[in-house]
Amino acid sequence: MTAPSTAPAPPSPTKKGSRWIEEWDPENETFWNAKGEKIARRNLLFSVLSEHIGFSIWTLWSVLVLFMGPEYGLTPADKFLLTSMVTLVGAVVRVPYTFAVAVFGGRNWTIVSAGLLLIPTVAAFTVMEPGTSFNTFLLVGLLAGIGGGNFASSMTNINAFFPLRKKGWALGLNAGGGNIGVPVIQLIALGVIGASGGPRVLLGIYIPLILVAATLAALFMDNLASVKNDTGAAIDAAKDGHTWIMSFLYVGTFGSFIGYSFAFGQVLTNQFGRTPLQAAYLTFIGPLLGSLIRPVGGWLADRYGGARITLYNYVGMAAATAVLVFASMQKSLPLFVAVFVVLFVLTGLGNGSTYKMIPGIFQAKAVAKGLSGEEAARYGRRLSGASMGLIGAVGALGGVGINLAFRQSFLSYGSGTGAFVAFLAFYAACFVVTWAVYLRRPAPGRVTAAGTASQAESQLSYAEV
Repeated sequence: MTAPSTAPAPPSPTKKGSRWIEEWDPENETFWNAKGEKIARRNLLFSVLSEHIGFSIWTLWSVLVLFMGPEYGLTPADKFLLTSMVTLVGAVVRVPYTFAVAVFGGRNWTIVSAGLLLIPTVAAFTVMEPGTSFNTFLLVGLLAGIGGGNFASSMTNINAFFPLRKKGWALGLNAGGGNIGVPVIQLIALGVIGASGGPRVLLGIYIPLILVAATLAALFMDNLASVKNDTGAAIDAAKDGHTWIMSFLYVGTFGSFIGYSFAFGQVLTNQFGRTPLQAAYLTFIGPLLGSLIRPVGGWLADRYGGARITLYNYVGMAAATAVLVFASMQKSLPLFVAVFVVLFVLTGLGNGSTYKMIPGIFQAKAVAKGLSGEEAARYGRRLSGASMGLIGAVGALGGVGINLAFRQSFLSYGSGTGAFVAFLAFYAACFVVTWAVYLRRPAPGRVTAAGTASQAESQLSYAEV
């Protein structure tokens, strides 16, 4: 497995064509102002479009299960298992998608990854009717998981186009634009259900949109010849303790966001007796606000330190979850919905603050090694870029855990209360890890994930990452 790198590379004689850019130097302000910014923004726009539709297809079955009434013969446990497996595939494919950009080119892979979305969409269109077996639904649902990989390849591609001083804004916009694919498909489903349309109407809307995204990528995007895979960076990132610590924290933020996005409608229908239309009126609000607030989490992390924002965010998530336990036990739908939306907002803030921590952590490690200037920046970019794919993949697995927890809770207690208690304990663990690793001053001489405590004391300031 190799990690994408943007180190300068000589022109490649094997990469020919008008859509290959052989020389790319965004850190050079003259180059950037003359033509680089215009090209980068154009690629960002169409990369966001493809990733946006990818997110919609990934979360397609969170909407389709709302259409599946008693005539489909599926139990609540069946539906939670179905959405769990879709989430699992979306998490796993993020790893190969991360490295596909360097193999095929950003433009080329965007065309391919967008076109691949036709497979789960057409398959769902074919089988979506009563009488289809659960195993068939499960198999077709697994195909939708490929939409989760578009995030990883899109982030890798856009990361290569922008200079360091612009990456935070570009990656935040790219991620937020993709995440909004979740509430958008839920809003479209609301319109379809409200108009008494069936699930095939929803699928019929997305098939031409996928073709449009792939076509626009072919017409307006570019490949960067300088992007290549760095095997050593991937190995070094996998060996670094911070990659796995941040993966754990990202499970709590993004894993919660995507898991709740899949599960919210099912909880409303199964626990509170809402009809599919009534549930659809509510399910899009949380994912929408959580997506829009993600750049704010990054901005707060820039201003006050990612570790501090992440720590306080987990306090808020734990408090909101405790209220959800109360609302669930009291069967209070208004309180439940209001607090669930708050929890969605907090997951979005946490997505921004945790992801913003990653480059800061590896930059701090570079300083701890005695590096400075461009050498330190290059070290930080190399390892943070390699770790992002792994962190994104592991973080998405949190969505699997959330749906499996809800499944078991409904099987055991007939409600989601037991699952919320488990989530509360997990957020408490995330709080402790954030404080212990990135905010607590270690005792002199104690070895930490960053190295020796003396290094951490004298050279690292993780509270500012």
